[in-house]
Amino acid sequence: MKVFVGTIVHSTWEEPMNILQNTALGVHDSEIVFIEAAQRLEDLKTKYSFIDSDITYLTSSQFMMPGMVDTHIHASQFPNNGIKLDLSLLDWLNTYTFPTEAMFSDVKVAQCVYPKVVERLLKNGTTTAAYYATLHLEASKVLAQVVHDRGQRALIGKVNMMVNCPEYYRESSITESVSETEDFIFFIKKLQTPLIKPVITPRFAVACSLDQMKQLGQLAKKHDCHIQTHLCETQAEVTWIQELFPWSKSYTDVYDTAGLLGAKTIMAHCVWIEEQELKRLKECNTGVAHCPNSNISIRSGHCDVRQLICRGIKVGLATDCSGGYSSSMLDSLRRALDVSKSLSIQRQNYQFLTLPEVFRLATLGGAQVVNMEDRIGNFEIGKEFDSLLIDFEVPRSPLDIFDKDTLEDKIHKFLYNGDDRNIVQVYVAGRCVINNKNCT
Repeated sequence: MKVFVGTIVHSTWEEPMNILQNTALGVHDSEIVFIEAAQRLEDLKTKYSFIDSDITYLTSSQFMMPGMVDTHIHASQFPNNGIKLDLSLLDWLNTYTFPTEAMFSDVKVAQCVYPKVVERLLKNGTTTAAYYATLHLEASKVLAQVVHDRGQRALIGKVNMMVNCPEYYRESSITESVSETEDFIFFIKKLQTPLIKPVITPRFAVACSLDQMKQLGQLAKKHDCHIQTHLCETQAEVTWIQELFPWSKSYTDVYDTAGLLGAKTIMAHCVWIEEQELKRLKECNTGVAHCPNSNISIRSGHCDVRQLICRGIKVGLATDCSGGYSSSMLDSLRRALDVSKSLSIQRQNYQFLTLPEVFRLATLGGAQVVNMEDRIGNFEIGKEFDSLLIDFEVPRSPLDIFDKDTLEDKIHKFLYNGDDRNIVQVYVAGRCVINNKNCT
């Protein structure tokens, strides 16, 4: 049993940021078993049979929050983070991104890069990530093994692509694509961990034939897998889709026809999406990964997240490295606010997103998008304990705290200005996977 006593901050669907002071939170193995007022601590000791040594008392400069969920990240693009952002999407892919991903044909590249990816994300407080690997089967297995060994929660996909992409970086046939994807699914299952799930990953409709997407959709149904891809990222991409699939009603219709829409599907971007497409996403309960840094950095456009929320569509946040230059979900949270406020400048009476709302998108919203809101995302009883211990006053903290600051002020300052230095412990399923202080 682990018991934490102090300030607990999380989201519910009714309240985007719920600050609970003097609260006791109990964890048995991986599961949250109680969250009660600290005044009841003696009664809780008796009821749950724990002792003083099981209790961690948070200081006045600390609080706990749920781990953050990155709903869309290209692990293989990590070497390009912070560089090569001078082109728009399609040129950027061909000039910089495909050559980098092609390097993973050498498993040694994967063995070098992927441990750095997972370690960086954990340090930044990302307890769950929806990863794109590459089309290389063995390198994708390396990513899965690294995630398993470090104890992160993840969806991991071997990328599928075979048309409108370089000869040096494409699958040779639909048979190969489906066969190796199923091989990867079996590899994930052999890891025998509930923390890692395979995700069917057609890169985007530009790079996949309809028959390939249909067969991948059938594979997802066969194994009850998640699905992830890109949708309506740029205007040029949307135009090209209409040329490639002239029979389709829309970009979304292509995926719908292929059988790729559903409650376990994650669509990244959705910047240039039309009304009927939004309606169909809602009908299928498909989630959207909002990638604000990437959408700005490669000039894709501003996604109207308020519109998605108002239509009842599931939305989470994502870094989309390396289109997004930062692997920190705190950066994604801040850029989401920037994009929303930019839209409010352009549109009269536009209701921009608030900090508590994007806090929820980074945690509970992301959990919903990856179809895990019954297991993670906040501190409800029965959920697994994915959590961050935050400290405002660590050495070399980027935060300036003043006597006048309320507790809410301090939490907001962390969300706006904090970084990995303030994240002193990271827990996934009750296990401490990052520890910058004494922890058992």
